[in-house]
Amino acid sequence: MEIICFDELESTQKYLIEKIKREELKAPVAILAKNQTAGIGSRNNSWEGGDGNLFFSFALLLDDLPADLPLASASIYFSYIMKEVLLEFKKGVTVKWPNDLYFNKSKVGGVVTKVIKNILICGIGVNLAPDSNSFKSLNLKITPIDILKIFLRNVEHKPDWKRVFSKYAIEFEKNRDIFANIEGRRVNLKGAILESDGSLIINNRRVYSLR
Repeated sequence: MEIICFDELESTQKYLIEKIKREELKAPVAILAKNQTAGIGSRNNSWEGGDGNLFFSFALLLDDLPADLPLASASIYFSYIMKEVLLEFKKGVTVKWPNDLYFNKSKVGGVVTKVIKNILICGIGVNLAPDSNSFKSLNLKITPIDILKIFLRNVEHKPDWKRVFSKYAIEFEKNRDIFANIEGRRVNLKGAILESDGSLIINNRRVYSLR
């Protein structure tokens, strides 16, 4: 996959979406920025920071995704792949349903996905360097481009959803004490039932993870 690098962007996801819509870029492609000034986080929150942190977005054709991947759970899927990459350098990284990366009960990153026609756009931000924004950091010495290359290589191997989900389901059980933000509310997951498509049953209501 081609990687296009910038010193600074307002948002790698906004940039990529605009270029895809204008047909100035085609999937598969990834955009990496050393600095991001107004990145898109969950629930329209911002995710920004400076040198040393990981800010990137990539585009894949839907036909290039695993055949069994529920699109509504793409955030879980890519979060877990990123978590496995980070574990090579830092033990204790986990995924909180559906798209947050945690370390020692603190958020250090997140994943946002969006579908445009036949293309999936995925934006990922991870704090690798300390004191860069209001969130905690993994404080890793590895460069963002090296993390990105490993991640994209793992994505290109197309692990099927069933295999990723089987490992994520074990992790979900360990993280029930962490609240999730669902439709603007902090929700306790202790009574939630995780379904095989990545959705949750909470109070007899199914909630999907697409974001």
